[in-house]
Parts: sequence; C-alpha cells; structure tokens
Amino acid sequence: MADLLGTGPSDEKETENEDKKEGKRPWDDIPKSEKIVTTPDLAETLGFYDINAVRREQRERENSDPSLARFLCAELTRGYFLEHNEAKYTERRERVYTCMRIPRELEKLMIFGFFLCLDAFLYVFTLLPLRVLLALLHLFTLPCCGLRGSLLLQPAQVCDILKGLIMVLCYSMMHYVDYSMMYHLIRGQSVIKLYIIYNMLEVADRLFSSFGQDILDALYWTATEPKERKRDSIGVIPHFIMAVFYVFLHAILIMVQASTLNVAFNSHNKSLLTIMMSNNFVEIKGSVFKKFEKNNLFQMSNSDIKERFTNYVLLLIVCLRNMEQFSWNPDHLWVLLPDVFMVIASEIAVDIIKHAFITKFNEITADVYSEYRASLAFDLVSSRQKNACTDYSDSVARRMGFIPLPLAVLLIRVVMSSVNVQGALSYSCLLLFYLGMVTLKVLNSIVLLGKSCVYVKRANMEDKLFERPSTAAPGKTPSRTRKTSRGTAPSGDPWSERSPSSPSCTSITAQPTPTASPTLRPETVPPPPTTSTTPASPPIPEPDPDPDTLTTSPPATPEQKEEEGMEGTELKHRTPKKDLLDVDRFTICGNRID
Repeated sequence: MADLLGTGPSDEKETENEDKKEGKRPWDDIPKSEKIVTTPDLAETLGFYDINAVRREQRERENSDPSLARFLCAELTRGYFLEHNEAKYTERRERVYTCMRIPRELEKLMIFGFFLCLDAFLYVFTLLPLRVLLALLHLFTLPCCGLRGSLLLQPAQVCDILKGLIMVLCYSMMHYVDYSMMYHLIRGQSVIKLYIIYNMLEVADRLFSSFGQDILDALYWTATEPKERKRDSIGVIPHFIMAVFYVFLHAILIMVQASTLNVAFNSHNKSLLTIMMSNNFVEIKGSVFKKFEKNNLFQMSNSDIKERFTNYVLLLIVCLRNMEQFSWNPDHLWVLLPDVFMVIASEIAVDIIKHAFITKFNEITADVYSEYRASLAFDLVSSRQKNACTDYSDSVARRMGFIPLPLAVLLIRVVMSSVNVQGALSYSCLLLFYLGMVTLKVLNSIVLLGKSCVYVKRANMEDKLFERPSTAAPGKTPSRTRKTSRGTAPSGDPWSERSPSSPSCTSITAQPTPTASPTLRPETVPPPPTTSTTPASPPIPEPDPDPDTLTTSPPATPEQKEEEGMEGTELKHRTPKKDLLDVDRFTICGNRID
C-alpha cells in the first residue's frame, strides 16, 4: 500500500513534466514587462486569458483542412464595416448629390445667359436704329444751333452711328450672296465631306468671335479717343473698313453653317443630322478629362451659352427657309419640329453630362454656378448706369464671345428674302411686328434687371458698384495709359478704362454728376499722372521718389521690410484664387483666360 501511495504523486509529476516537454504553453510568448500586453491570439475573459479556448482554436486549426466548401462559406459569411471609412463614403455621397444638382443649377445659368444674349440681340433690331436716328438728327441740327467749342457728337453717339453704318453696308453686300446657290452647292457634297466642313466652320466661328470684338473695340476707341490733331481722325477709315470686312465674312460663315444644317434636315435618311448630333458627344471626350479651375469652367459655361443661343438662331433660319419653300404650309412645320427638338435635346444632354463630370473630377461644388450667374448680373447692372463704362452688347460680347452684328445681318437678309413686303397692309404688319419686338425687348430688360439686382445683392457684390477708383501708385502705370497701349477700349470715354470690379459710375436710382465727363474737350482733359521709370513695388508709408531727383528717401526699417515680405507672400498665395469680377473682359472674350 505504501508503495502504491508513494508512487501516485510522483507519477502525476512525471506526466506533467512530460506534458511540459511535449508542448509549449500558449502564454509563454507573452513579453514579461510591467504592462500587460493583450495579444489577439488569446481570448480574454474577465481580465484573464481562457487557456482552454486558445487550445480549442489551435486544435481546430490543426484538424481543419482547406476545402472549397469552407472557402465558399467564408466568402458568403464574411463581414465588413463601412463606418471605418466614414469620411471617404460621405465624400462620395456628396459627389453624387452634386451631380444630381448640376442639371438644375446649370440650366438656371443657361436660361439667364440665354436671355442676356437675347436682350443684346434684340437691341440691334429695336433700340439701335432709334439711337442712330437721334445721333444723326443731333448731327444735322447742330450747325443750326450755333454751338461752338463743344464736341459734335458724344462718344456713345459716334459708336451708334458706326454700328448703323456697318449694318447697312454689310446688308447691302449680303444681297450679292445667293443663299439658294450655296444650299445646292453644299447639298451636292458627300456626307463625310459635309461633316468635316461643319467641324471646320465651328472652329472658324470661334476664331472669328475672338478676334472680331477686338476689331470692333479698336474701331470704337480710335473714333472716340481724345485727339491732339484733326488729321488723327483719318485713322478711323482703315479701322472702319476692317470692321465692315469682318462682319461681312462672319455673316457668310454663319450662312454656310445654316445651309449645312438645312441640308441635314432635308436629307432623306437623316444620316448627316445624326452625325452632326454625335459630334456634340465628341466634345465630352475633349473636355471632361482635363484639369479645370473655377475661371476656366466659367469660360466654358459662357461659351456654351453663346453656342446654344447661336444654334437656336440657326434653327430659326432653317425653319424660315423650309417654310418659304413650302409656301408657308403649317403642316410642314410639324414635320420639322421633331428634328428641331432632337437637336435641342442632344445639346442640353451634352452640356449636362459634360459639366457634371467636370465638376466631379475637379471637386467643384454646384454652388459655383450661382457665382457665375451673379458675375453676369453684375455686368448687366454696371452697364445699365447713366454713364456706363461700356455698352451692354459689348459687355456680353466680351464675356460670352457673342457678337450680335453678323448674326443680325444674316437674319435680316433671310427674313427679307423669305417674306415679300408689298402694299400698305404689309408695311402695317411690319410696323406692328417692330413694336412687338420693342415691347419684348423692354419687358426682357426689366425682368433681367430685377433678377440681376437680386443676384448681385445675394452675392454681396452691390458695394462694388459704388467703389471709386483708387489713386495710382507712384511706380505703377495708370489704367488709362495701359488700356490705350492695347487699343481695345469699348467706348469713347477717356476715363472709362477701369477695372470691372470698381466702376466709377453711379447706379440707376442715384445718378450724381460724374467726376469726369466724357464730353470734355481734348484740350481741357486733365493730363494723366506721370509714371515713374522704376518697376512697380508694393505700397509703403513713404512712396519712393523719382530716381532722377536729388532727394533720397530714408532706408526702410526692418519692420517695413517684414511687412513687405509678408505682403509679397500673401499676393503669391492669393493670385490663383482670383475673383470672377477681376478677370479681364478683354481676355475672356473668345474663350481666352490668362
């Protein structure tokens, strides 16, 4: 018995020692330190590690063999948690919401821009003839009044007379262009050749629009700038001939576009029309995958507004020509309407898709279109003042690249050739139609002006309408000298060349006398401030004198140098984030932004 009792505990110790030799305890790998380190291999229960659970998991891993069923079961029951990437998924959701808001915000901008172009286009037919008559009446009655020592015409009247002469000359020259012969000449070409011609015409139209407004601005400024000698007025003649030649060529270009579109409408299988509409979707490929900033997107939006309005006028010309060929049969109009709606729908769809993906890839919010609309509204409000810095039609032309003169000449030519005006009744109908256009123009202007005031006030830009231009720094060139060197001033006001963000004109409700009237004689105009030959430098409390003088300024203190360095760094950081109103009107015309 003693042997049996004596050998019992010793056997148990031997078996425990053998177990220790055979296997390694799972908690032996725990580092021995003051802090208890939790390992993912051990299950923790109430602050202690469950050794049995760990051994059970190890046995399951050893005994389990990889199989297809186990793999499928793991794939079907595998879980994941999206809340670990909350910021990323929230951003993706905001992108989806932005893409869904783009059609609504974009169409608001497009509709507002469309009515801006319509207002500038109706101005050529309604108010411009009346302004030309008033200017001519003033010119003819001036010798009878005996007013000496004053200008014959105001700068705005000179520009109006030049626009009227350009319209009359180009319209008379368009009579020598046969629209029917051009239509049949284009119809005889193959489909592929017409497709290439239409693409070339679109590129040429953009080039003409970008260079045409510069030609017209050069003419207006040459005719109205202060002249020291009378013989300097001879320079208006070559500028006028160049402007007439440009408007005539641009009108012919738009006529070829309308003829090509008319051929596409009248083709039997509509293959050319389908190819022309598919050309719009090629535009998505060329613009979506490019880097765009806020100003570049503003430029593209203005270009799309101008393109859409021009297409609507081209569709109107096509409908007029087709209705005239079918003796104004209303049944034929219902045949044309499906194709017209198809062209318009494809244009709208392409614009929405293009802008939606551009804003998505460049991380631009949909609220930016409200800023664009406010910028266009600011141009409208600032040009409606008593003594505005530029004409409204010229402002729209610089913003959107839309020049109404060539399009108006072509539309008058098509209407006069399609409609026979004979007899007193026809002239009465023509007078009523003119009065109706005047009414439409006035109503459109009133609504646009009211909406523009709301947009400007909502964007907190109304204070910029009353800002006075600051005095030029000693080392900087005044704006008048800088703009004169470029030769692209919109009007004859010698003091109207100011930045768009700070016009010196008064508002519509309050119209005090301007500081410098545009009717001053050249000899009474005060000389511009003298410019320094030193390069421009940041403003400091003590302005730098002319290097030609003998006086010397005291050296700058370290605090002033520090301030100058901080101002330089701030300017470097602020340059990319340029306000839309600070973008030069002369560089944005024709899709150009520096």
